[in-house]
Amino acid sequence: MQSHTSRILLANLMLASFLTGTASRIFAISLPTVAENLQTDMAGISWALISFQLSTISLSLVFGRMGDLYGRQVILCMGLLVFTASSFLCGLSQDILQLVFFRLLQGVGAAMIQAQGRALAMEVVPQASVGKAQGFLTTAHHTGFLLGPSLGGFIIDYVHWRGIFFSLVPIGAAGVLLARVNRKGSSVSVASTGAATGSSIDYVGASLLVVTALALVAILDRRVMEIVTPGLWTVLILVFVGFFIGFLIREGTASSPIINLSLFKIRMFTFSTGSLLLVTIIFSLTLFLLPFYLQEILHLSPSFMGILFMSAPVFAMILSPVGGTIFDRVGSRLPATAGVLVFGVACILGTVLKTDSHWILPTLIISLGGLGSALFFPSNHAAMIGSVPAEHRGVATGSVYMVFGLGNIFGITLGGFLMTAAFRFQTGMSTAVPSPANPTAFAAALNHTFLVVVGIAAVGTVLSLMRGTRDKG
Repeated sequence: MQSHTSRILLANLMLASFLTGTASRIFAISLPTVAENLQTDMAGISWALISFQLSTISLSLVFGRMGDLYGRQVILCMGLLVFTASSFLCGLSQDILQLVFFRLLQGVGAAMIQAQGRALAMEVVPQASVGKAQGFLTTAHHTGFLLGPSLGGFIIDYVHWRGIFFSLVPIGAAGVLLARVNRKGSSVSVASTGAATGSSIDYVGASLLVVTALALVAILDRRVMEIVTPGLWTVLILVFVGFFIGFLIREGTASSPIINLSLFKIRMFTFSTGSLLLVTIIFSLTLFLLPFYLQEILHLSPSFMGILFMSAPVFAMILSPVGGTIFDRVGSRLPATAGVLVFGVACILGTVLKTDSHWILPTLIISLGGLGSALFFPSNHAAMIGSVPAEHRGVATGSVYMVFGLGNIFGITLGGFLMTAAFRFQTGMSTAVPSPANPTAFAAALNHTFLVVVGIAAVGTVLSLMRGTRDKG
């Protein structure tokens, strides 16, 4: 690919990564306002979050496979179109049902974008700069994380909640324009080798995967758990197990599977995937629990907490290209393992939090999470995608985002479970829930929870070390 078109494409991939990062955070801050204006309650508005989440997790792998077969630039452009149009429609929503449906479509667009981005970035830069390119995408994504809440708050205060969604439209439109310019100027065919050899999407396998992923999300997501009955939750478990077994059987026999199970024979891919799941669990659990500690135990104001939580994306933004450069020089095992160890150190600090700890200590935990992200994610993503054959890089990219999404959900669910169990042990009350009314028990429960997570970090470190040294497929 010519250098100028490569630069255009990489810039567009960073724009798309920034767009999805912003979209994932800009809406969350508007939830109370949107719920009030659309005359719904907390459970109703939560489905606007869940629907987006369901789309991205269940479809990322499918769209990754479509990119392998029909061309990544084609799917990327379509994803930007879907995302932009659905963002506009979200802004026009007149009731909660419309918003949930359009957010579902927005999630479809995000899945299409995310499933192509990192694979394309790997293919358009020189081999010696692959890690740095992954670092730039991580920086762009975390920039969206950083700016999303503050931008959302400003729009709500001075414009209108609908502006939350309308503000994404010009960014998406710019992405569509850049994608079309790059496709016209690219010397690389948009058709994939898979399409050329007559391979096609395994729609049965895709359907089984989607149902399996939806069932797993429903089982793990705390918001869904609060809505469904215990009986329905049991049914969801049975559905997940049945469809997962069916998916494995189908993928083992299909001529053109959604995911070739032989990819898991690749040591680098398998152990990098396992590391990603555990690190994401640690990251999401930490960011889920610390706000409760900061606000309810240390009595910090929400605005001050917002400033403290900026430390993680700031570190990730600044240092991710550095982490990617380290990958380019020494491979993934050293920087990725160092990233897991940094997360482990953060969790060790979590085991000594007290009711009267200075706010600097939890801020250090948050900051170490940003540093760990900068070291781990660019190199681990590059390892996962680069370790598989080129015709499966879309699937590998889709796997990154599917595992990342599941890890986020599982981390929040595990955090709530561990905190509740530890709090009940501390208070001796079998029905107690974590509460600031008993700050000593709350802090002790938090310590015990982080102690368990230190163990998870230790396992993640071992998995990262076991990945080997072969980063390229």
